[in-house]
Amino acid sequence: MERKHPDPQAVREENRKLRYLKFLVDLALQEIRAGRYTHEEATRVVENVRAQALKLFPGRETAFEVIYRPRFQRAIAETFCLH
Repeated sequence: MERKHPDPQAVREENRKLRYLKFLVDLALQEIRAGRYTHEEATRVVENVRAQALKLFPGRETAFEVIYRPRFQRAIAETFCLH
């Protein structure tokens, strides 16, 4: 059986979207940890990042919930002393 090689342009686009999502997540985490938001605002920021992630990667809700949601929950819990 012959293997199909992925389209190099599609791979580059996927990598670009992943880098952008990583940037958004890192920036949001940094801002939350810096105390720039109220608890309510921080929660909205997480939902906004999630919405952007789903625009970049439609149908990948589970990936966001498994990979990024725990990081955001941890940052919010540490920032607002919710342990």
